[in-house]
Amino acid sequence: MNRLKPTVWATARPLLCAHPIPRLIGVKIFGGRTPLNRGQQWSKTIVTGSAVHKPRDELTDRETTHSLEQRGAIQSGMLPGLEDLLFYTIAEGKDYIPVPKFISAIKATGLLTSDPRLKDCMDLLYQTGQESTTGVMLDRNLFRKCVQSNIVLLTQAFRKKFVIPDFETFIVHINELYKNAKRQTGGQVANYIPHLAKISPHFWGVSLCTVDGQRHSIGDTKIPFCLQSCMKPLQYAIAVNELGTNYIHKFLGKEPSGLKFNKLFLNENDKPHNPMVNAGAIVISSLMKPESNKADKFEHVMHFLNKMSGAEHVGFNNSVFQSEKETGDRNYSIGYYLKEKKCFPPGADMMAALDFYFQLCSIEVTCESASVMASTLANGGICPISGERVLSAEAVRNTLSLMHSCGMNDFSGEFAFQVGLPAKSGISGAILLVVPNIMGLMCWSPPVDKAGNSVRGINFCEELVSLFNFHHYDNLRHFARKLDPRKEVGEARNKSVVNLLFAAYSGDVSAIRRIFLSPTRKTVIHIRKGNGKEKPKGRTRKLSC
Repeated sequence: MNRLKPTVWATARPLLCAHPIPRLIGVKIFGGRTPLNRGQQWSKTIVTGSAVHKPRDELTDRETTHSLEQRGAIQSGMLPGLEDLLFYTIAEGKDYIPVPKFISAIKATGLLTSDPRLKDCMDLLYQTGQESTTGVMLDRNLFRKCVQSNIVLLTQAFRKKFVIPDFETFIVHINELYKNAKRQTGGQVANYIPHLAKISPHFWGVSLCTVDGQRHSIGDTKIPFCLQSCMKPLQYAIAVNELGTNYIHKFLGKEPSGLKFNKLFLNENDKPHNPMVNAGAIVISSLMKPESNKADKFEHVMHFLNKMSGAEHVGFNNSVFQSEKETGDRNYSIGYYLKEKKCFPPGADMMAALDFYFQLCSIEVTCESASVMASTLANGGICPISGERVLSAEAVRNTLSLMHSCGMNDFSGEFAFQVGLPAKSGISGAILLVVPNIMGLMCWSPPVDKAGNSVRGINFCEELVSLFNFHHYDNLRHFARKLDPRKEVGEARNKSVVNLLFAAYSGDVSAIRRIFLSPTRKTVIHIRKGNGKEKPKGRTRKLSC
């Protein structure tokens, strides 16, 4: 019995990128076979440029020679390289690019000109501007010189290959959520630390940083504030990174306490419930660098935080530190209780541990620098704007687990239910939120509720997850679909075209019909009946989608 062998022309718009950079164009399949050698499996082919290539270890001598010739042609200028293709993308048919236009195009992708990965490019642009007597215009050669050291990053950005491809649309939603949360008027500024009570309740800022280093900030994001309890997960991550999980949890539990963060209470084993409450953080303070003096301990932690933030603002507020020491009776009580129950390691100095704990709570950040720290956690311990590994995968995994279950004080269960993301709040009005593998955020608004969580910050987080599918369980099958910022516009169409090519190659006419009837169909499909031996002649059945 003859089998129906479809012929498919899929002359689609670019499948691999949104700009005229190497892409799949006009892939043609005859009689169920690609133009590759007979027997070559589709699953082993690689789509690059305008051709379909086999893996390098399966290339014939002729194909290898062609590849080398093509590479030589690019190097000799006969074919355009990535720098030239990027130039044509931004220039839009002109022979030059104004520097402001280039900068605006970069910012539209989510990258900042202050990004350390773009330092070489920005330095050359600045140098070119200093040397020019007229407005700086980049021709093709000057553009190539400026971008060549950052071509991989910039190509990813302009091909929309970052984790959030349509960043401009995404930040429109973020700005709207910010404005809605700003209308929240509940809560009060914490006053049990006298110096914190002086902060204006009107401050409200949100910053985010994706795992690819895309940045956005809105509101009061450059004003320094103290981390307070938001320091606890960072302190725990550093401790696990250096000492290991097993050693740390000889002295600490892993369960949520269900009580206020500063409660004088231990678990049934006479240990602090977890590292996210005051008792747990004080014990960790005694475990870190026990052989070092106070100054060296503090400098060591600051070094880690600087690496986590990509060398952005991390400071210290001595006024808050002194205020904490003078009014920290509850924490002194917790310290003595821990000492009585022998919670500290042998030889530990309780007063030194408390002093170090107060210091860490008084570390200052901005929303912008803290969002990079959160993104380092979202990125598995690698700082997204420096590319440096700061924390081990084990430390990050354990930290996020405890943030998810214990990070929002006695509101942790409700937050896990509603938001479903790891987070940690601080009495200063900060909320450090992590969306694993996507981004980190810092929300800051001083008025807090009875549980010690920022009122505006909680509202923002809840609305964020109600709009986007960021909740840990939003991707279960048959759930109502929310917005997914990780998907590029047109991705569903592209997927349909690829599925069509697979169906055509395997001769699966039923699958082709399903694709034709699907709501994402946008490609003209020609199906020609044949016997699989040669390209047949005759009538063509045309399915216009």
